Amino acid sequence: MYFLKSMLTGVDNETHDFGRYIGVLSILVALGLQVYVVVFKGQSFDLQNYGIGIGALVAGLGAMLKLKESTEPVAAVEAGVQK
Repeated sequence: MYFLKSMLTGVDNETHDFGRYIGVLSILVALGLQVYVVVFKGQSFDLQNYGIGIGALVAGLGAMLKLKESTEPVAAVEAGVQK
């Protein structure tokens, strides 16, 4: 559970990050739609196009995290504040 929390929260592991939730949801939807078209529609799995799409999603998430880096809440340890 800690892994999921640290993946979806900011640097302080307390502040939930809407962009990270949207990113994880986007990747899950892409995977679910790919499974749907292969299993239920009978279409072939195109690994190259799937890889390009997932790569674009991950690159977009990385860019989003880098661009909003300065707005991340500072962890209490880094700020010198004890809880």
